Amino acid sequence: MKSVSAHPGAFKRFLLGKPVASDRLGHTLLPKRLALPVFASDALSSVAYAPDEIFLTLSIAGVAALTISPWVGLAVVIVMLVVVTAYRQNVHAYPSGGGDYEVATTNLGRNAGLTVASALLVDYVLTVAVSISSGAQYLITVLPGMYGYQVPIAVGAVVILALINLRGSRESGRALSAPVYLYMFAIGLLAVVGAFQYFTGSLQPAPSARFDLIAQSDLDAGLTGLAGGFLVLRAFSSGCAALTGVEAISNGVPVFRKPKSHNAAITLGLLGLIGSVMLMSVVLLGRATNLKFAYAPATQLLDNGAPVGPSYHQAPVIGQLAETIFAGAFPLFLLVTITTGFILVLAANTAFNGFPVLGSILGRDGFLPHQLHKRGDRLAFSNGILALAVAAIVLIVIFDAEVTRLIQLYIVGVFISFTTSQFGMYRHFTRELGLSTSASERRRIRRSRIIAAVGCALTGLVLVVALVTKFLHGAWITLVLIALVFFLMHRIRRHYDRVGRQLAVTDLSASRALPSRVHALILVSSLNRPALQAISYARATRPSTLSAVHVNVDPEASEQLRADWREAEIPIDLTILDSPYREISRPIVEYVRSIRKQSPRDLVVVFVPEFVVRTWPEHILHNQTALRLKSRLLFTPGVVMSSVPFQLADVQESGHGTDR
Repeated sequence: MKSVSAHPGAFKRFLLGKPVASDRLGHTLLPKRLALPVFASDALSSVAYAPDEIFLTLSIAGVAALTISPWVGLAVVIVMLVVVTAYRQNVHAYPSGGGDYEVATTNLGRNAGLTVASALLVDYVLTVAVSISSGAQYLITVLPGMYGYQVPIAVGAVVILALINLRGSRESGRALSAPVYLYMFAIGLLAVVGAFQYFTGSLQPAPSARFDLIAQSDLDAGLTGLAGGFLVLRAFSSGCAALTGVEAISNGVPVFRKPKSHNAAITLGLLGLIGSVMLMSVVLLGRATNLKFAYAPATQLLDNGAPVGPSYHQAPVIGQLAETIFAGAFPLFLLVTITTGFILVLAANTAFNGFPVLGSILGRDGFLPHQLHKRGDRLAFSNGILALAVAAIVLIVIFDAEVTRLIQLYIVGVFISFTTSQFGMYRHFTRELGLSTSASERRRIRRSRIIAAVGCALTGLVLVVALVTKFLHGAWITLVLIALVFFLMHRIRRHYDRVGRQLAVTDLSASRALPSRVHALILVSSLNRPALQAISYARATRPSTLSAVHVNVDPEASEQLRADWREAEIPIDLTILDSPYREISRPIVEYVRSIRKQSPRDLVVVFVPEFVVRTWPEHILHNQTALRLKSRLLFTPGVVMSSVPFQLADVQESGHGTDR
């Protein structure tokens, strides 16, 4: 007999809150003040590591190469502003939340759309893994005693973020708005005070300014030649990590309050402006303080002519700036460093808002499981949130939460999305231009098309640079993952199409035909209350034939059942199947198939008494034969399994005996 444990939802309600009715969906939508921290945390958090990547990459060519860091930062800002301007057009043209996937599918075809979707899904997972791992390592620099626990810390942070988002978009917005705004205030204060000190001549050198920075052996000539140019491009592509997260707003338009497109465009503009100012402020202050951030600090940084060695801990750029600018104000130093570390964890929240929405759309279109399209109790896309959390945890564990390894996989996916999307928008505006007859409207469309073309060209350039400079460092892994997701989505869609064809009603009269006869079988192990209840239930269905079936694996028990059956005068036949090898499932399956073979047009219904227990430990104490039997009979045409539940808890409370 089969047993099923009850599933109390008290713990779930405690974690996630009470269910929210569908008509309350409008109350879970985000105003701009909450949407900005929810969607901007990823892009704004890049200020914590994008300048580091610029300085780190340029440091390979020595101290002289650092002089061009502001120009590299400016190039990144230009790309960011162009992308933001282009994406403001996206949210107006495609406000349904499909974002780049919808743009590419509509204008470039299914395969282009799936390429974008695959790239975005992979990039969302990487966003969570990179941001959480970076935050965990930042925490360890503040609390050295936690060294060695990066992976558990990162996994725990992912679980906490998933729980926050499972409670719903509005609650996650409330929970995350204060830390994000505090982070913006902290970096803004750092920039303002640093600028004031610079213009008044009171800005001190960074702690690392006292070191000499030497180039690596293969670039001791600086940025001259092909190798130098290649290094500058690599620094530029690494700095373009600052753009990750910009696309999340176009995927999250449905969670904005009305007017959705207008509010999303304003939020996107604020994101671009704030992110650009923060990034340039950090890069410029880094140069003004003569900050050193080396690719290989143990060998590249010299203290009085000698390498600092592996024991030297290289603080991140923002950490060094905070230590310099707030040298006499330790609480402000803590404010900057703690909020920066915290924002790196919260940056993953952008992915927790974008991934489930995109997954829902792909689920609706049949490219991912349909379960991803359904909202949970709290009106969040719960299955998408859980899928993202699991995938990110797997990456964190595989890469041991090491940012230096994970970062090499980053940005490729998002720039595939950027480039394809803007090419799609160029096609979109070209089509609109052919349909428009108004002169003013045609001028507006031409401007929009130029913006899309420039966006496509710039993001395409960054994509090529990233692939060339990062391919052997890990970008190839991202391409493999994108290809695997692309292939998987095609397979899922083919499966759903095949199932749809099989489920379609082509002959209504044949579908209405009834089986010639119905043969009912009741599985019994002993004559007990669940068995008697199943017999009563089966008799109530009035089948053509009705019999009880018992498998003889214990001769004494079988004889006892036969005697009990006669004594109770059960009005149906008892069939005992021999099983010399003590198998239970095989004799029943063969018996059922023999009935089907004799009467192919008949229906066989197998009634199974089923225990219902209160807790999962009780579940493992009872026979699981029916579950195995069901899995085998599912593949036999013309056979139906019918479970007859028996509340075992009621029996225990009443003091009666229970089945073995």
